[in-house]
Amino acid sequence: MIKEFRDFIMRGNVLDLAIGIIIGAAFGTIVNSLVKDIIMPPIGLLLGKVDFANLFLVIKSGDTIAPPYATLADAQTAGAVTFNYGLFINTLIAFIIVAFVVFLIVRAFNKARQAADRKKAKEAAAAAPATKDCPYCFTAIPVKASRCPHCTSQLKTA
Repeated sequence: MIKEFRDFIMRGNVLDLAIGIIIGAAFGTIVNSLVKDIIMPPIGLLLGKVDFANLFLVIKSGDTIAPPYATLADAQTAGAVTFNYGLFINTLIAFIIVAFVVFLIVRAFNKARQAADRKKAKEAAAAAPATKDCPYCFTAIPVKASRCPHCTSQLKTA
């Protein structure tokens, strides 16, 4: 069983998957920073100095400090139950960015694969013989010919 597990782990697909997960996690942190630190501050400034990370609704006030709470951290410290729609907006924007980047990667991969398939098809068409020999007079004739133009023999077509 240990040998089977070792063989499973050492397969190329598992290693590729592990690398993809690690790179994806790193990419996720970059996108989260992009949204939180680069994209949302100018949007918040345009909307009247709004900090999306601190947009929340108090569902139940906390036991230690009475509302209103200046920040989400204050509300959570007080033990308040909150509906954090600002954080959801940040996460939604991060998801859209990741989904768009994945779309671009898949699109580029598909275009590259289609180009390779077209190249293979052209090479196969170029490699296919354009002529064949007449079985009666041994003259070179087009592959699609059904009658030899030299000896006028009827040819078998496949």
